[in-house]
Amino acid sequence: MINSEQHVTHKKNKYIHMKLIFRILLTALAVVVIANFLPGVQITNFTNAIIVAAVLGLLRITVKPLMIIFTLPATIFTLGLFLLVINAVIILLADYFVDGFAVTGFWIALIFSLLLSLFQSFLYSIFERKERK
Repeated sequence: MINSEQHVTHKKNKYIHMKLIFRILLTALAVVVIANFLPGVQITNFTNAIIVAAVLGLLRITVKPLMIIFTLPATIFTLGLFLLVINAVIILLADYFVDGFAVTGFWIALIFSLLLSLFQSFLYSIFERKERK
């Protein structure tokens, strides 16, 4: 038998998983939209966009913290602007790992990462506001 505490924990875990899937889908949507109007970024289909979103999430929680630690002096010296370079490198790594996703160079990756961050912030804020109501 499941007691009420286990039931609540199960519901919370289910909610967290659904929220993660929803964020991946929103990020995939952002990738597709940006790729359609930013020259130098190509995505073949929405399935690849979902894979890109998942890979970006994995790279952001595994590789990005290591890069931040190793480049801490440069980040401090540039007053945090070096984090933009790290974000562009994460985009280029996703390009390397995902077939069907292509970014032509560093500057395009930098612009893509900025636009993706803005787009994600906008989409997440819209849906979190609706969620609270």
